[in-house]
Amino acid sequence: MKASRIAAAGAVAASAVVVLSSPAFAHVSVSPEGTAPKGGYATVNFKVPNERDDASTTKVEVTLPTDHPLASVQPEAVAGWKVEVTRSKLDKPVDLHGEKIDEAVSKVTWTATGKGIESGFFQQFPVSLGQLPEDSDELVFKALQTYSDKEVVRWIEVPEKGREEPESPAPVLALSAATEDHHGASGADSDSGADQASASGSDTGDAEAASAKTSAAEPADSTDTTARVLGVVGIVVGAAGVAYGVLAGRRRTSA
Repeated sequence: MKASRIAAAGAVAASAVVVLSSPAFAHVSVSPEGTAPKGGYATVNFKVPNERDDASTTKVEVTLPTDHPLASVQPEAVAGWKVEVTRSKLDKPVDLHGEKIDEAVSKVTWTATGKGIESGFFQQFPVSLGQLPEDSDELVFKALQTYSDKEVVRWIEVPEKGREEPESPAPVLALSAATEDHHGASGADSDSGADQASASGSDTGDAEAASAKTSAAEPADSTDTTARVLGVVGIVVGAAGVAYGVLAGRRRTSA
Protein backbone atom coordinates (compact mmCIF):
# COMPACT_ATOMS: atom_id res chain seq x y z
CA MET A 1 0.00 0.00 0.00
CA LYS A 2 2.78 2.40 0.92
CA ALA A 3 4.60 1.66 -2.33
CA SER A 4 1.45 2.23 -4.39
CA ARG A 5 0.73 5.51 -2.60
CA ILE A 6 4.28 6.72 -3.18
CA ALA A 7 4.04 5.77 -6.86
CA ALA A 8 0.69 7.57 -7.20
CA ALA A 9 2.06 10.66 -5.47
CA GLY A 10 5.09 10.62 -7.76
CA ALA A 11 2.88 10.40 -10.84
CA VAL A 12 0.77 13.34 -9.69
CA ALA A 13 3.88 15.40 -8.95
CA ALA A 14 5.37 14.57 -12.35
CA SER A 15 2.18 15.53 -14.17
CA ALA A 16 2.03 18.76 -12.19
CA VAL A 17 5.57 19.62 -13.27
CA VAL A 18 4.68 18.98 -16.91
CA VAL A 19 1.54 21.09 -16.69
CA LEU A 20 3.27 23.95 -14.90
CA SER A 21 6.31 23.98 -17.16
CA SER A 22 4.54 23.59 -20.50
CA PRO A 23 3.50 27.26 -20.90
CA ALA A 24 7.13 28.35 -20.50
CA PHE A 25 8.07 26.26 -23.53
CA ALA A 26 4.99 26.89 -25.64
CA HIS A 27 4.61 30.67 -25.71
CA VAL A 28 5.66 32.97 -28.55
CA SER A 29 9.03 34.54 -27.78
CA VAL A 30 11.48 37.01 -29.31
CA SER A 31 15.28 37.04 -29.21
CA PRO A 32 17.96 39.02 -31.06
CA GLU A 33 20.61 37.64 -33.37
CA GLY A 34 23.54 38.78 -31.28
CA THR A 35 22.47 41.88 -29.35
CA ALA A 36 19.81 44.57 -29.57
CA PRO A 37 21.64 47.80 -28.63
CA LYS A 38 19.79 50.89 -27.51
CA GLY A 39 19.71 53.45 -30.30
CA GLY A 40 20.86 50.90 -32.86
CA TYR A 41 19.47 48.27 -35.18
CA ALA A 42 18.95 44.56 -34.62
CA THR A 43 17.62 41.48 -36.34
CA VAL A 44 15.29 39.56 -34.07
CA ASN A 45 13.54 36.20 -34.37
CA PHE A 46 9.96 35.65 -33.29
CA LYS A 47 9.80 31.97 -32.33
CA VAL A 48 6.35 30.40 -32.63
CA PRO A 49 5.90 26.81 -31.42
CA ASN A 50 2.77 24.77 -32.12
CA GLU A 51 1.30 23.63 -28.78
CA ARG A 52 -1.67 21.79 -30.27
CA ASP A 53 -1.84 18.11 -31.19
CA ASP A 54 -4.91 18.40 -33.40
CA ALA A 55 -4.33 21.67 -35.28
CA SER A 56 -1.58 23.62 -37.00
CA THR A 57 -0.68 27.31 -36.67
CA THR A 58 -1.76 29.15 -39.80
CA LYS A 59 -1.42 32.82 -38.83
CA VAL A 60 0.82 34.91 -36.58
CA GLU A 61 0.25 38.61 -35.83
CA VAL A 62 2.83 40.68 -33.95
CA THR A 63 1.84 44.13 -32.73
CA LEU A 64 4.70 46.58 -32.28
CA PRO A 65 4.88 48.93 -29.28
CA THR A 66 3.31 52.36 -29.75
CA ASP A 67 5.11 53.95 -26.81
CA HIS A 68 8.40 53.39 -28.64
CA PRO A 69 7.54 53.50 -32.37
CA LEU A 70 10.00 51.96 -34.82
CA ALA A 71 10.53 53.71 -38.13
CA SER A 72 12.25 50.77 -39.84
CA VAL A 73 10.72 47.29 -39.73
CA GLN A 74 11.76 44.82 -42.43
CA PRO A 75 10.66 41.17 -42.20
CA GLU A 76 12.67 38.46 -43.92
CA ALA A 77 10.88 36.29 -46.45
CA VAL A 78 9.90 32.92 -44.96
CA ALA A 79 9.12 30.00 -47.24
CA GLY A 80 5.48 28.91 -47.00
CA TRP A 81 4.32 32.20 -45.50
CA LYS A 82 2.91 35.46 -46.84
CA VAL A 83 3.91 38.54 -44.86
CA GLU A 84 2.11 41.87 -44.52
CA VAL A 85 3.47 45.02 -42.85
CA THR A 86 0.91 47.48 -41.51
CA ARG A 87 1.76 51.13 -40.93
CA SER A 88 -0.45 53.40 -38.83
CA LYS A 89 -0.68 57.09 -38.03
CA LEU A 90 0.60 58.04 -34.61
CA ASP A 91 -1.69 59.89 -32.22
CA LYS A 92 0.84 62.72 -32.36
CA PRO A 93 4.17 63.13 -34.17
CA VAL A 94 7.23 62.08 -32.21
CA ASP A 95 10.85 63.11 -32.40
CA LEU A 96 12.68 59.91 -33.27
CA HIS A 97 16.46 60.29 -33.16
CA GLY A 98 16.33 63.87 -34.39
CA GLU A 99 13.60 63.30 -36.98
CA LYS A 100 9.89 63.91 -36.57
CA ILE A 101 7.66 61.07 -37.75
CA ASP A 102 3.87 60.87 -37.80
CA GLU A 103 3.49 57.19 -38.69
CA ALA A 104 5.24 53.91 -37.90
CA VAL A 105 4.88 50.18 -38.43
CA SER A 106 2.20 48.97 -36.04
CA LYS A 107 1.85 45.29 -36.98
CA VAL A 108 3.45 42.46 -38.93
CA THR A 109 1.27 39.54 -40.02
CA TRP A 110 2.39 36.17 -41.36
CA THR A 111 -0.21 33.93 -43.04
CA ALA A 112 0.58 30.36 -44.05
CA THR A 113 0.25 29.51 -47.73
CA GLY A 114 0.45 25.80 -46.94
CA LYS A 115 -0.01 23.68 -43.83
CA GLY A 116 1.65 26.18 -41.50
CA ILE A 117 3.34 25.08 -38.28
CA GLU A 118 2.34 21.50 -37.59
CA SER A 119 2.21 19.73 -34.24
CA GLY A 120 5.64 19.16 -32.71
CA PHE A 121 7.31 21.91 -34.76
CA PHE A 122 8.12 25.59 -34.42
CA GLN A 123 8.83 28.39 -36.89
CA GLN A 124 11.07 31.44 -36.60
CA PHE A 125 10.16 34.74 -38.23
CA PRO A 126 13.17 37.09 -38.61
CA VAL A 127 12.62 40.86 -38.60
CA SER A 128 15.08 43.76 -38.81
CA LEU A 129 14.17 46.55 -36.39
CA GLY A 130 15.47 50.07 -35.83
CA GLN A 131 16.26 52.42 -34.56
CA LEU A 132 15.72 50.96 -31.12
CA PRO A 133 14.82 53.35 -28.29
CA GLU A 134 17.56 54.80 -26.09
CA ASP A 135 15.37 55.39 -23.04
CA SER A 136 14.07 51.86 -22.44
CA ASP A 137 15.55 48.56 -21.31
CA GLU A 138 13.07 46.42 -23.23
CA LEU A 139 10.40 46.34 -25.90
CA VAL A 140 7.14 44.45 -25.41
CA PHE A 141 5.43 42.93 -28.44
CA LYS A 142 1.94 41.45 -28.32
CA ALA A 143 1.23 38.41 -30.49
CA LEU A 144 -1.84 36.53 -31.71
CA GLN A 145 -1.48 32.90 -32.78
CA THR A 146 -4.28 31.50 -34.95
CA TYR A 147 -4.79 27.76 -35.44
CA SER A 148 -6.32 25.87 -38.35
CA ASP A 149 -9.48 25.26 -36.30
CA LYS A 150 -9.85 29.09 -35.96
CA GLU A 151 -8.80 29.17 -32.28
CA VAL A 152 -6.83 32.31 -31.44
CA VAL A 153 -4.32 32.35 -28.59
CA ARG A 154 -3.51 35.85 -27.34
CA TRP A 155 0.06 36.26 -26.07
CA ILE A 156 -0.51 39.73 -24.69
CA GLU A 157 0.07 39.65 -20.93
CA VAL A 158 3.01 41.88 -19.95
CA PRO A 159 5.43 40.10 -17.58
CA GLU A 160 6.31 42.04 -14.43
CA LYS A 161 9.64 41.82 -12.65
CA GLY A 162 9.48 40.06 -9.32
CA ARG A 163 6.29 38.22 -10.20
CA GLU A 164 5.56 34.83 -11.71
CA GLU A 165 5.32 34.62 -15.47
CA PRO A 166 1.73 35.12 -16.64
CA GLU A 167 -0.17 32.33 -18.34
CA SER A 168 -0.04 34.00 -21.76
CA PRO A 169 3.07 36.21 -21.68
CA ALA A 170 3.82 38.69 -24.44
CA PRO A 171 7.19 38.44 -26.20
CA VAL A 172 9.74 40.78 -24.57
CA LEU A 173 12.95 41.94 -26.24
CA ALA A 174 15.73 42.92 -23.81
CA LEU A 175 17.86 45.84 -25.02
CA SER A 176 21.60 45.99 -24.37
CA ALA A 177 23.72 49.05 -23.61
CA ALA A 178 24.31 51.42 -26.50
CA THR A 179 27.67 51.27 -28.24
CA GLU A 180 29.32 53.57 -30.73
CA ASP A 181 29.47 50.81 -33.31
CA HIS A 182 25.74 50.12 -33.06
CA HIS A 183 24.85 53.79 -33.23
CA GLY A 184 26.79 54.08 -36.46
CA ALA A 185 28.23 57.24 -38.00
CA SER A 186 27.34 59.34 -41.02
CA GLY A 187 29.52 59.12 -44.10
CA ALA A 188 30.84 62.65 -43.53
CA ASP A 189 31.74 61.88 -39.93
CA SER A 190 33.43 58.66 -40.97
CA ASP A 191 35.42 60.40 -43.71
CA SER A 192 36.33 63.24 -41.38
CA GLY A 193 37.46 60.78 -38.73
CA ALA A 194 39.51 58.91 -41.28
CA ASP A 195 41.14 62.14 -42.53
CA GLN A 196 41.96 63.25 -39.00
CA ALA A 197 43.40 59.85 -38.18
CA SER A 198 45.45 59.98 -41.37
CA ALA A 199 46.70 63.51 -40.67
CA SER A 200 47.52 62.96 -37.02
CA GLY A 201 49.15 59.62 -37.65
CA SER A 202 51.14 60.46 -40.81
CA ASP A 203 54.43 61.09 -39.00
CA THR A 204 53.93 58.04 -36.83
CA GLY A 205 52.99 56.02 -39.89
CA ASP A 206 56.15 57.12 -41.74
CA ALA A 207 58.29 56.26 -38.73
CA GLU A 208 56.61 52.89 -38.39
CA ALA A 209 57.07 52.25 -42.10
CA ALA A 210 60.77 53.14 -41.90
CA SER A 211 61.15 50.95 -38.84
CA ALA A 212 59.38 48.13 -40.62
CA LYS A 213 61.70 48.46 -43.60
CA THR A 214 64.73 48.45 -41.32
CA SER A 215 63.44 45.42 -39.44
CA ALA A 216 62.71 43.65 -42.69
CA ALA A 217 66.15 44.47 -44.07
CA GLU A 218 68.03 43.17 -41.03
CA PRO A 219 67.52 39.46 -41.76
CA ALA A 220 68.57 40.02 -45.39
CA ASP A 221 71.85 41.82 -44.36
CA SER A 222 72.65 39.11 -41.84
CA THR A 223 72.05 36.47 -44.49
CA ASP A 224 74.33 38.23 -47.00
CA THR A 225 77.12 38.58 -44.42
CA THR A 226 76.86 34.93 -43.47
CA ALA A 227 76.94 33.90 -47.12
CA ARG A 228 80.04 35.98 -47.74
CA VAL A 229 81.85 34.52 -44.72
CA LEU A 230 80.98 31.01 -45.80
CA GLY A 231 82.14 31.81 -49.32
CA VAL A 232 85.53 33.04 -48.11
CA VAL A 233 85.92 30.02 -45.87
CA GLY A 234 85.07 27.79 -48.81
CA ILE A 235 87.72 29.43 -50.98
CA VAL A 236 90.36 29.07 -48.28
CA VAL A 237 89.48 25.43 -47.71
CA GLY A 238 89.48 24.80 -51.43
CA ALA A 239 92.88 26.43 -51.88
CA ALA A 240 94.30 24.42 -49.00
CA GLY A 241 92.97 21.25 -50.59
CA VAL A 242 94.60 22.09 -53.93
CA ALA A 243 97.93 22.86 -52.25
CA TYR A 244 97.78 19.60 -50.34
CA GLY A 245 97.07 17.71 -53.52
CA VAL A 246 100.06 19.28 -55.32
CA LEU A 247 102.43 18.47 -52.48
CA ALA A 248 101.15 14.92 -52.29
CA GLY A 249 101.74 14.51 -56.03
CA ARG A 250 105.32 15.75 -55.77
CA ARG A 251 106.09 13.31 -52.96
CA ARG A 252 104.88 10.38 -55.02
CA THR A 253 106.99 11.49 -58.00
CA SER A 254 110.08 11.79 -55.86
CA ALA A 255 109.46 8.33 -54.47
